[in-house]
Amino acid sequence: MHSKLYIPARSATLPYTVDITPESAGWTESSLQVIELDDNPRAELTTGGTEVMILPLAGGGTVECDGETFEVAPRASVFDGPSDMVYLGIGQTYVIAGEGRFAICGARAKTSFPNRRVAAADVSVELRGTGNCSRQVHNFGTAGVFEADSLIACEVITPGGNWSSYPAHKHDENTPTETELEEIYYFEFSSGPSTEGTASRGFGYHRVYGTPDRPIEVLEEVRTGDVVLVPHGYHGPSVAAPGYHMYYLNVMAGPGAERAWKIVDDPEHAWLRGTWEDQAVDPRLPLHNPITGAAGGRPIAGSAGGRPITGSAGGRPIAGSASGRETGA
Repeated sequence: MHSKLYIPARSATLPYTVDITPESAGWTESSLQVIELDDNPRAELTTGGTEVMILPLAGGGTVECDGETFEVAPRASVFDGPSDMVYLGIGQTYVIAGEGRFAICGARAKTSFPNRRVAAADVSVELRGTGNCSRQVHNFGTAGVFEADSLIACEVITPGGNWSSYPAHKHDENTPTETELEEIYYFEFSSGPSTEGTASRGFGYHRVYGTPDRPIEVLEEVRTGDVVLVPHGYHGPSVAAPGYHMYYLNVMAGPGAERAWKIVDDPEHAWLRGTWEDQAVDPRLPLHNPITGAAGGRPIAGSAGGRPITGSAGGRPIAGSASGRETGA
């Protein structure tokens, strides 16, 4: 039996394949829609009281809003390097035009920020963790990297057989070392060889568990298009089955005044971070070519345990926990 916090792929009404609102999630801030543009290559939408970050998961096109047209360059898949991202503030009508699958990350907002585009070449790319905890993070919309009112979002790629969002961590209360954030995990996986004409489907597992005061229990097998909601509690690991690379899109926001991604590790497993210094980053990373793939993305500096792909020139720090630990993806 699945948890109510697991949302299976393609359970929304077309053209959406994912349609998570604060109301449907049972919380107040975070949202995510994934929309497919194929037979109908245009969709007119409104932001209302939500700020959004729009990016292609596969395909490309344009975002038109308030007399401006922002190009969203095509990418073949989520494993093809960072993508362009378009930010739109509250209270606007906009049109997504093109072909492919687009993610619309959202959060309730009070302050309006300017509409703007971040090119794939300007997305900070970080290699986080080492050994079989190595993963690749595209920090297109994280706090300290991109200015917004409430919304925090990033992409994480985990090579087959590796663990990410590990050690398990939480961000469900506002303290000097933690920020309360509702989090959405949207998953995609690479495919394997074809069997009888059908490609083998990638899969992984995702864990959420609580504290004695706030119990929660989720352990789900996830495949492409699936979503897991994290209203509170420790979450991780996200485990990629051997042979299948795992992608997830993290969307977060919280009710607090501070826009920051501060996390607290499960104290039972926090010691694992100390082992990373003696291990190398998985040599499969980055999974795209940093010279030619999506222009490589921009390196990031300043997050403990995270390593830039090339140098650190131009990189900006991410907001971590008050103890200096990296964010949790």
